[in-house]
Amino acid sequence: MEVNELFKYRQDILDTSKDKDSFIRQEPVLFELLPYMLDAKVVDSEDVTPSYFAPGYDNLKLNAYTVNESKERLQLFIINEASLDESVEEEDLCISMRSDYEKQFKKATKFLNQAVKGDLNNRVQDSDGVVKSLIAKLNSNDGIEQFDVVEVFLLTLTATVSNRGETTQPRKINFDDEGLKVKFERNDEIIKKDILILRKVIDLNFLANVIESRGNREPLTINFNRDFDKRIEVIQAADERNFESYLCVLDAVVIAGLYKRYSSRLLEKNVRSFLQFKGVNKGIKETIRTKPEQFIAFNNGLTVTATSATITPYKKSLYLDSLTDFQIVNGGQTTASIYFSQKEGLDISKVKVMAKINIAKDVNESELDNLISNISKFSNTQSRVSNVDLRSKSPQLRKLKSLSESVITPSGTKWFFERAKGEFLTKVRHAGSKGKRLKDEFKRERRFTNMELAKYYSAWGCYPHLVKKGGEKIFRHFIEVIDPEDNGEKKVEIDRDFYETLIAKIILFREMEKIYGQGKNSLGQLRAAVIPYTLSVLYMYTDESSVRNSFNLSKIWKEEGFDQDLSEYLKEFMILMNDLIKKYSSSEDYNEYSKKPELWDAIRDCQEIKALMKSAFTLSIIKKYAINS
Repeated sequence: MEVNELFKYRQDILDTSKDKDSFIRQEPVLFELLPYMLDAKVVDSEDVTPSYFAPGYDNLKLNAYTVNESKERLQLFIINEASLDESVEEEDLCISMRSDYEKQFKKATKFLNQAVKGDLNNRVQDSDGVVKSLIAKLNSNDGIEQFDVVEVFLLTLTATVSNRGETTQPRKINFDDEGLKVKFERNDEIIKKDILILRKVIDLNFLANVIESRGNREPLTINFNRDFDKRIEVIQAADERNFESYLCVLDAVVIAGLYKRYSSRLLEKNVRSFLQFKGVNKGIKETIRTKPEQFIAFNNGLTVTATSATITPYKKSLYLDSLTDFQIVNGGQTTASIYFSQKEGLDISKVKVMAKINIAKDVNESELDNLISNISKFSNTQSRVSNVDLRSKSPQLRKLKSLSESVITPSGTKWFFERAKGEFLTKVRHAGSKGKRLKDEFKRERRFTNMELAKYYSAWGCYPHLVKKGGEKIFRHFIEVIDPEDNGEKKVEIDRDFYETLIAKIILFREMEKIYGQGKNSLGQLRAAVIPYTLSVLYMYTDESSVRNSFNLSKIWKEEGFDQDLSEYLKEFMILMNDLIKKYSSSEDYNEYSKKPELWDAIRDCQEIKALMKSAFTLSIIKKYAINS
């Protein structure tokens, strides 16, 4: 792609990140780019904790953070504010020097270093509650023991280029690993370790690649020689037209190293986030502890796929140097359990694991999907793997797409359903001179993606903790509701009524986002949790109630909004919910704790909610917006 093409995507991100005064704000830019990062599988969820911190001293900065599902990886997000300036010329947004990005990364890595050392403990105001809790965590024994990897993402609306040659060309810059030496106490013993710091630029090149690849993940290349200084001997087991297979034995130290560096990106691209990993498998842990030499006999091993391999012959043997598009399609539980056993202090040096490596040759993305799905389906015995990867391409979603293209709202407009992230921007770019008309017809507020669809639909239910997790967690829940895997369950009817109700739910959710606000003008710092929790309580007292006062979503569809009285009520409700999440959380990291079902159980039955739902304001709203079924 030509460099000038990259900047066409930039303007759309800027336009959708403007407030009512046309001022470009950093937080909306973050939330515009996160779904692309999720599509590329560099993050597991678009749910992050906004935590803007730029104190004006020591050149420190942080925009947001999140902790991965298995809790060992902290991800920090910073935004290159200068790249959001619309007055900057395109040529000044072409970055060719690694040092330009290094300066930006240093703002986050300095924050990390100072937080771990305790230098920020007394320098952060109490009003910066979210940042203060993160700093306290990083400076604690528990935090230092918990985090093995810190991944820093620099989000920047610049193009990374090379000026060598006759024309400027897009290129990718990789950054060397860094390490942070720390120590913590476990069972009265001081343990030293290095926290691995990884850095990645999310620029216009990245954005364009995700869009052009129609949401396919970023291929993962494993170089065993470079990353582990290890040559792995393999035996060729098959060499067919479309694939070849190799057998090998992997040291557990290599497997643990892979998981530390790449975490869940190692696991199969569609079901990897759905594996219900709840800690170290007891059987695996016991074998490592008591009979490590026999692990290879007791364990089923790993099944790996790749699209290409570098295999070197040496002294009548074959050695595996690297694999491209590396994915573990069977053995994810073994991989994670080995890593966390080592993290708990168990010796894994004597543990070895059998591995079967399948190299797919000359296959397209769809054929690779089918190969991986079949391997997962027929060979996975440790954890049952759902066929959700196939159902994500469900006919139910195609029906929704068709309805979005045909159903006209009462005001005479349509909504645009992006089945693949970037579909709309691609359509705009291909429309040429008519692209502006498309952008005017489908403004950001009338577009929604697969992941947003799952979130908005599921928020009207009793799973606010799942909605808060976001990403493929909630998408899996949504798919299993509308397209059950069990043939005995009835599929949801995707018709015009379903579509109109869905749009009403989207309007309701997005209007609540506006009411709650962002940044300094917001009701708090828990918007991503407060909204689904509020909607779930409202659902519980209307649609799920034994009185059967179903909420009149068709009224919102017809009016394409709602009246001031409902806005005022929802604002009051969200202020209360903000306080309840803090009150009933068993952790000061309220955003993380809101992903737990325990919080929902506590809030749904608390006295404060019961009192609100009996209030005159609530009864008047239900009388106006509910239908007695």
